[in-house]
Amino acid sequence: MIKNVVFLLLGVVAFVSSGVAQITTPKYSNEFLSIGVGARSLALSNSVTATTDDVTAGYWNPAGLLEIETEYDISFMHSEYFAGIAQYDYLGFATDIDSESKLAISAIRFAIDDIPDTRFLYDANGAINYDNIRFFSSADYAFLFSYARKIEAIQGLKLGGNFKIVHRIAGSFANAWGGGLDLGAQLNRNNWMFGLMLRDALGTYNVWNHNIELVADIYQQTGNELPENAIELTVPKLSAGMARIFKMGEKFSIMPSIDLDFTFDGNRNTLISTSFASIDPKAGLELSYKNKGFIRAGIGKFQEIKSFDGSKTWNAQPSFGLGANLNNFGVDYALSNPSATEVGASSHTFSLRVFFDPKQKTEVE
Repeated sequence: MIKNVVFLLLGVVAFVSSGVAQITTPKYSNEFLSIGVGARSLALSNSVTATTDDVTAGYWNPAGLLEIETEYDISFMHSEYFAGIAQYDYLGFATDIDSESKLAISAIRFAIDDIPDTRFLYDANGAINYDNIRFFSSADYAFLFSYARKIEAIQGLKLGGNFKIVHRIAGSFANAWGGGLDLGAQLNRNNWMFGLMLRDALGTYNVWNHNIELVADIYQQTGNELPENAIELTVPKLSAGMARIFKMGEKFSIMPSIDLDFTFDGNRNTLISTSFASIDPKAGLELSYKNKGFIRAGIGKFQEIKSFDGSKTWNAQPSFGLGANLNNFGVDYALSNPSATEVGASSHTFSLRVFFDPKQKTEVE
């Protein structure tokens, strides 16, 4: 059964990839959905396909929703990029359907706000008038509706899926609506954990609509081609993860994890790159004290960097983090790319989580 699930996921990838081979597709379509959610996951360099076990599983691997032990699980995350220019926000909610299944809803927004629109900077007399400057936002939204269910026939096997809606806007100049499906699976055996996540399983399609009349004059004056309405396709990506928990006495445990991301849109700047698939590895390590306090570290995003003198070197992005669970409340912090020398290149992320079970509270009372 497990082999059949794996072969089915790989078969879908091969079928969809071959079916869209003759379609022009951006290599990094909907890339804002590759950033990730939850400070815990970011601290582990996103190596959580096999281990995600809270409301953020709605993003990382919906099968992991079944590891939530309370009836309600809510999480919020805020992060800033490029010295605060770009804002990234996430809100997730998960709850029970019955004893064998879970439901989750997630919302993501990545945006740059207050972008100056200088089309009307000059007035009718040719003089500069700063009062004519307007402002707009370039924002990407995603809404994920997740479902997960246990498979009783195989001990420890859980399956899940997402239906996602994508909405992207560039002020009043252009907007797009799109949709797609994700499929996930997790298998827990003793202290071993395995996970598979197939994103954009059937391809995610964004239908773009451009308001050409707003930019026609500027584009003609600058010699640029007018944009055309088009369909943007995001091809499937497969993530495979593995982790193991090692107990160290009664209070401490340590969990190493590793993920491999497979993309099928040609050569990418990853550690392993071929014309059929590129493989991007990432790894994490989490030290836990009584499942209440956590220290985390990870490494990922291996890339080959070319210097001005033509020499090439490999670069990787480390990450670190801390976490704490207190009663029904959790807080996590992640520092990504701390070795960056550019101003604003590193990222500080905080996420909050609230998890509770009203039935247990009523019984106690």
